Amino acid sequence: MKTICLYFEIHQIIHLRRYRFFDIGTDHYYYDDYENERTITDIVNRSYIPALTAMLDMINNSNKYFKVAFSISGVAMEQLEVYAPQVIELLQKLAETGCVEFLAEPYSHGLSSLANGEYFKEEVLRMSKKIEEVFGQKPRVMRNSSLIYSNEIGNMAAEMGFDGIVTEGAKHILGWKSPHYLYKSIENPNLKVLLRDYKLSDDIGLRFNDSSWSEYPLFADTYINWIDELPKEEQVICIFMELCALGIYQPLSSNILEFFKALPELARSKSISFSTPTEICTKLKPVDSIDVPYPMSWVDEERDISCWLGNQMQREAFNKLYSVADRVRMCSDKMIKCDYDYLQASNNFRFMTTKRTSVGLNRGIYDSPYDAFTNYMNIIGDFINRVNRLFPVDMDNEELNSLITTIHNQSDELELKDKEIEKLRARLKKYEPDSSVVEKAEKAVTAVKKTAAKKPATKKAAAPKKATADKKKTETAKKAETK
Repeated sequence: MKTICLYFEIHQIIHLRRYRFFDIGTDHYYYDDYENERTITDIVNRSYIPALTAMLDMINNSNKYFKVAFSISGVAMEQLEVYAPQVIELLQKLAETGCVEFLAEPYSHGLSSLANGEYFKEEVLRMSKKIEEVFGQKPRVMRNSSLIYSNEIGNMAAEMGFDGIVTEGAKHILGWKSPHYLYKSIENPNLKVLLRDYKLSDDIGLRFNDSSWSEYPLFADTYINWIDELPKEEQVICIFMELCALGIYQPLSSNILEFFKALPELARSKSISFSTPTEICTKLKPVDSIDVPYPMSWVDEERDISCWLGNQMQREAFNKLYSVADRVRMCSDKMIKCDYDYLQASNNFRFMTTKRTSVGLNRGIYDSPYDAFTNYMNIIGDFINRVNRLFPVDMDNEELNSLITTIHNQSDELELKDKEIEKLRARLKKYEPDSSVVEKAEKAVTAVKKTAAKKPATKKAAAPKKATADKKKTETAKKAETK
């Protein structure tokens, strides 16, 4: 039986402001608050609220036949909490249906997986904790920023305990194989790998409203028929895209939501189900392993990382940013950690690309990739100066690594101590008497004391009577003797 795994990404960049060279050292605020509020409000009204409301209706109207998965970056979560808490509430309602799964991803939606493994794992686990706190789910499947994946990244996902990871079904990796199966990591067989069908995904996310497309206009029954006509043994159809594809890339006037609303019943009529990533990882067995020696992604025709690290400017900015990753990990300054999350967002590097792409690229406030590079490097210059004030520049890597190891060991020791304390508390509870038993015992003791107190009083009362009787006997005897 075929099943559709539908997944949406929710991420919005924190827009940087114009930051001049002369601002370095004097101004440590890097963000365009007006643009951030304007952008997130616009996307929420045109995309997030209509799309999420439609999906909630789809779940209820289909009697929970429809299922869907989301991943949300920490950067996006923070913006929604400030500017659009109603979106968080909608996502919580979706979570309560039991038909929605939340995936884990790097908190910053950055490229730490390509630079610093320890920082990457820390980010993912931090986002997992946030998901659990807000939506009551502990993620069991993860996705990396823009579906970036390699064998090494798969190893890190397995080390963090995830059951599966989602990534791109890139042709240069699959070769003759189909993306419509469940695979496993070649180096960690316990880690399941779900592959995106980029054609079926882009038919909705990129081409749906393109009047020059040969399949325009696309109807829901046509789309379901394409899936139904796939070979019988190809069971897993993963359709992944950004949530803002519904309403922004494909405007609501294109009837994109009506298209989506028709999918559940049409799929049911063809015996095609909907499943979440964890359900697929749990129910199905991998047919083969997938070998990805070099990172791939879902971006551009190359499906690689060249859109972020394809030119010298991007690599220079990337190396500068992650040169202080270990120092940021050690620091306790909340503002520095927050700034680092925002500066890591992959869009900052995307603005610097010099590649020609078939998809239009919005560079925001920048006129060119060189403009984006200059502005970003000014900000990075100020940020690194702030970090270096906390950790001197003359601290070499060996000394820094030694300090990190010490902190890590101390953290492990504290964790062990906490576990020991919990064990001792549990043992102590066994020996602590029940309060009701204590109360009964106290009442019994009180009763015994009262009884004991009454008995001596009775003896003392009887003693004087005996003494009086003896005295009378003596007086009678004396009278008799006198007579």
